[in-house]
Parts: sequence; structure tokens; C-alpha cells
Amino acid sequence: MELLPHNPSSGVYPASDDYVHAMEVRNPSRLVYVAGTMGLDQHGVPAASLEEQLGLIWNNIRTILAAADMTVDNIVRLTSYLRDPVYAEANARARVEALKGRPVPTTAIVAQTLESSWLVEIEVIAAD
Repeated sequence: MELLPHNPSSGVYPASDDYVHAMEVRNPSRLVYVAGTMGLDQHGVPAASLEEQLGLIWNNIRTILAAADMTVDNIVRLTSYLRDPVYAEANARARVEALKGRPVPTTAIVAQTLESSWLVEIEVIAAD
């Protein structure tokens, strides 16, 4: 599989170091679509703080991807659903840390989650 980022130099706003407009995935052998994942522990209980929920989310994503013999290095697309726009910065920091600075096409949406205790929900697409 080959990953080719696309960041046009004109006609669209510039990409930053941790943002890419598009990712071309050439010759993937598998795609895995991970459902929206919340900051819940093994018993389905949400963590109390935003940072703790983000930690659980990324641990949960790692566990789900491992079941498919993949890692966060296989993520090629990510969408975050934030209960409040003030969560955007912490969410971005957690993403950059989890992906070790590797940019992937990312969207963050402010939405009402199904449970008020779910502060963030993240879904990813992975390929290999």
C-alpha cells in the first residue's frame, strides 16, 4: 500500500503540519471502518474528564485495530464528534500524539452526543 498526501499549493487554504487535505491510498489490500468510539472503559462507563475520555478513546481504537491486525499507523481518515467546540484543541493534541504527528484527513464536528456524558466520539478508516 502507498499513501500519497495531496495539499494543493493554490486555490484552497494551506494545510498545516498536522493537517492534510486529501490522502490517496494506492493498492490497499484491506479497509477497516471503525464505528464511532467513545471514552468508555471496559464496563461501558465514561471517564470523568475530557482528557481521560480521549485517552480511553485512543486506547479503544488501538484495541479495535489490533483485532484486525492493524495499528494507528494504518489510519487514513478520521472524524471527531465533539460535544462542545472548546474540546477542539485537546482533541487535536490527542490525535497528533496518538498518530505521532502523522497527518491524516481529519474532520471535527460539534454535535450532541447520544449520552451527555460522552464528550467526544471518534471514528476512523484504516487501510493496509
